[in-house]
Amino acid sequence: MNKLIQTIKKNSFLFQQLVHRDFTQKYKRSILGMGWSVLSPLLTLLIMKVIFTEFFARDIDHYTIYLFSGNIILSYYKEATKNGMSSLVDNAKIFTKINVPKYMFTLSKNVSALVNFGLTLIVYFVFCVIDGIQFWPGMLMLVFPVVCLLIFNIGVGMILSALFVFFRDVRYLYDVFLTLITYMSAVFYSVERYWFKRYFLLNPVYVYIKYFRTIVIDGKIPSLPYHLLCALYAALAILIGSRIYKKYNHQFLYYL
Repeated sequence: MNKLIQTIKKNSFLFQQLVHRDFTQKYKRSILGMGWSVLSPLLTLLIMKVIFTEFFARDIDHYTIYLFSGNIILSYYKEATKNGMSSLVDNAKIFTKINVPKYMFTLSKNVSALVNFGLTLIVYFVFCVIDGIQFWPGMLMLVFPVVCLLIFNIGVGMILSALFVFFRDVRYLYDVFLTLITYMSAVFYSVERYWFKRYFLLNPVYVYIKYFRTIVIDGKIPSLPYHLLCALYAALAILIGSRIYKKYNHQFLYYL
């Protein structure tokens, strides 16, 4: 960790420029600019609420917040990992000429996605107030799943970006995978009354969504094993991603 921090400090100017560039490119020629970071999940929430309320809201308390919790976590995961997937290919002209740590490019994409997530989170808490959600000290624990998800997203982004260098078809396969994740994360429905609900814990995105809902809607802090599960998914993703980057570090140059 200390080595990572030192590397980021050493390349702080490049890192800042990468994050700034990501924001500039994303909102280039956009009238609303960063406003889309908030408006997009709100529009998605509105559509989902209109469509799914009649079918699923009867047995779910605070259904708007239930939907919103799933939507913002899923959107954050999608943005961070999809942008991370192209981080090496998009920056090939830089690291093929300058010797810089390649994970800096994936980190910059994740910082950009994290800022967007933070803006959406502010609106999320406003909706909690409107929906009558009681704020309590345990909500500070929401920092834990956010940190775990950040690490998890970085790890997945590293894995995807490495695969994308060698196999460009990964982009299309991952789009299909994201569709599967969307339906298997219980964003708009509940699995609590079904016997197979434990199998959903095999989906890291659902695990982080459920953590949010447990804190915000149920007013409870998840168990210690649940915290360990959140940390386990994050650790596995970053370890696998780091291992792949270390192993194929020099081979990236020959495929770009």
